[in-house]
Amino acid sequence: MIRKRIVCFGDSNTWGYSAESGGRFEDDQRWTQVMAAALGDGYQVVEEGISGRTTVFNDPLNEGLRGMDHLPVSLMSHSPLDLLILMLGTNDCKERFSASPKNIADGVDRLIRKARTYDVWRGESKILVAAPIRIDSRVYTSPVAGEMGAGCVEKSWELPALMEACAKLNQCAFLDCNDCCTVNQVDFMHLDLDSHRRFGERMAEKVQMLLG
Repeated sequence: MIRKRIVCFGDSNTWGYSAESGGRFEDDQRWTQVMAAALGDGYQVVEEGISGRTTVFNDPLNEGLRGMDHLPVSLMSHSPLDLLILMLGTNDCKERFSASPKNIADGVDRLIRKARTYDVWRGESKILVAAPIRIDSRVYTSPVAGEMGAGCVEKSWELPALMEACAKLNQCAFLDCNDCCTVNQVDFMHLDLDSHRRFGERMAEKVQMLLG
């Protein structure tokens, strides 16, 4: 049986970071695997999430987190692909990158365009852009306040509309996780456990519409 292969390319919310434990949610709890279970045996879901990953920015404090560098390897190592899900932007909101919300959306645009240049698709290239969670203002008094820095909340709230416009421009599918997800009550920027379930179920519905 040929299974439809989906690569989920994202950051800590794709990796499945749990702010409560400081570790990772269990396999069957992460939205990627909730989606896989809902889709069934006809699909293969590949998790390609790394905590701290950006779209196109090099992090001066942590090496190896630039999405543009990882994407080609991820695509080629898992080819042939039927669908790429891109869910990035939260880390780009960090103060040290000095990126505007438009800059961040442009980073997603670059990833989309780059992904389509590679001969990794089973048929035509299909990409779904997922808008990341809006950061709660309580992050500024949370344990990650120093890591994220000033302005991260305000930037994150502009991203969904900009990501939707980027997806439309590039003829990609779009899903806003804010329609069904909430942040945890520890760092106020990562998905809580129940959001992983809701988002995985919502994403499965979307994928079935795209791939059948």
